[in-house]
Amino acid sequence: MDAAAADTQNALAGYKRLTIKIGSALLVDGTTGKLRKDWLAALAEDIATLKAEGREIVIVSSGAIALGRRLLGLAGKTLSLEQSQAAASAGQIALSQAWSGHLAHHGIVTGQILLTPNITEERRYFLNARTTVNTLLGLGAVPIINENDSVATAEIRYGDNDRLSARVATMIEADALVLLSDVDGLYTAPPVRDPNAAHIPQVAEITAEIEAMAGGAASHLSRGGMTTKLEAGKIATKAGTAMLIALGTRDHPLRALMTGGRHTLFLPAPTTTAARKRWIMGTLDIAGHITIDDGAVRALKSGRSLLPIGVVKVRGDFGRGDTVSILDLEGREVARGLAGLDREMADRVKGQKSDLIRDLLGPDTRTELVHRDNLVLLTA
Repeated sequence: MDAAAADTQNALAGYKRLTIKIGSALLVDGTTGKLRKDWLAALAEDIATLKAEGREIVIVSSGAIALGRRLLGLAGKTLSLEQSQAAASAGQIALSQAWSGHLAHHGIVTGQILLTPNITEERRYFLNARTTVNTLLGLGAVPIINENDSVATAEIRYGDNDRLSARVATMIEADALVLLSDVDGLYTAPPVRDPNAAHIPQVAEITAEIEAMAGGAASHLSRGGMTTKLEAGKIATKAGTAMLIALGTRDHPLRALMTGGRHTLFLPAPTTTAARKRWIMGTLDIAGHITIDDGAVRALKSGRSLLPIGVVKVRGDFGRGDTVSILDLEGREVARGLAGLDREMADRVKGQKSDLIRDLLGPDTRTELVHRDNLVLLTA
């Protein structure tokens, strides 16, 4: 976004490609379990306005389970995994029809995409999904994306649509991610618990101090709260995508953002990153952790590959090509990358010089534990 050209009243000014996340508690009435049709109609009108301005819109929408549980007569706040999957299966049809019908009133075609974690975590699936979304956008459609809860299990799922939306935003290189919520941004403490909590209009970097301000989920329809929103913010902003948290419960929530409505803006990292590294940076499934010494940290910051000689400790069960987190001696994540060696081999060669590694493993062995082309530095 060109900051000089941005309208200070319009929080969405300058952003051409937007990913907008809608939570279940916004779409579905928590008491009746019915779709909030008037609210969705107002939101569809906002989306049509943005589309008329030449914006590209991608929606990440919750609501399938919340709608499906009513359709199937599943009472109670807690559902078993099997019941959740069944509710998602029934509710996804209703959710898709709702989006399609309301946006069709404005001449907008929708396309549905259901994701599971392997699609964004495995490079070839990631590229295929990105191509599908980009093609839909190029044809003027609005992709409606949700986690495929009908087949997801407790072990294989994103867990919340905040992180999913951040992963989608980085996948399509969105300029901004908008999280519509039941709160108008980040506060110094959860406002429902602390009436003296102060609103924070802008966050330059999500630090430990910022994370300490988060609370838990606000309703039984939600899986996440401010904590998951900050996790989403770390994924998005490190990849160069701005993130906004804004109040979604009122009618025309996007119009409110365009006319000075209160929100919190999380600034994107100032440097642009190649598409492959954006994917590495947003990876949710980290297979292992590698602790390195101060010399190796300095080498990474100077643009070098991670060599075994600087490795102090290796944890996890990873193979070649898996994503690993690289930590300094104090346990802070300084980089993330794709492993060039599997866990067993990494353990054998850690702390060794390159020539000794070649003697041990053979002259044709690549000695980088993580090559610089497959590594993203996370700290300045």
